[in-house]
Amino acid sequence: MEKTIKSNCLFKGNILTVVKDEVLLENGKISTREVVLHPGAVTIIPIFENKIVFVEQYRYPVKERLLELPAGKLNKNEAPEVTAYRELLEETGFIAKKLQHLTTFYTTPGFSNEVMYLYLAKELQKTDPRPDEDEIVKTVFIEIDKIKELLHSNQIKDAKTLIGLFWFLNFIAS
Repeated sequence: MEKTIKSNCLFKGNILTVVKDEVLLENGKISTREVVLHPGAVTIIPIFENKIVFVEQYRYPVKERLLELPAGKLNKNEAPEVTAYRELLEETGFIAKKLQHLTTFYTTPGFSNEVMYLYLAKELQKTDPRPDEDEIVKTVFIEIDKIKELLHSNQIKDAKTLIGLFWFLNFIAS
């Protein structure tokens, strides 16, 4: 276990905080850790008829349009399940009658504390999407039997989507 000796906030933004910590290692040596603090997020696998509902959006850091499962960050004091319902509606316009928590995972534990909650959404009802002001998303429906083809052709590059689809294919669809 590493023990924090000193912590210095390098940046505090709307979503992320970056700290540089001085830590005492298990072997008694002192080292530094640069850590991105994140409030946590959800990813949703929405099933509509025999299709999975994706969103396509431009991701500025990688300068690409990515095909992703709907997702979003937790608001302060918001339960992950509430976030999942909210984000599904905002990004796709769907309301889920059934929402099932599948697993929880860390996205990048080498430098961030971001935790992500994966949900399966079923019995969807369509309404209008309500994206955030700075979100430009396109809803994309892909048949479940085409998912492996998408994965094999490297059309999915987003880690949370890869984890969600592998989880779905191995534990839900099998």
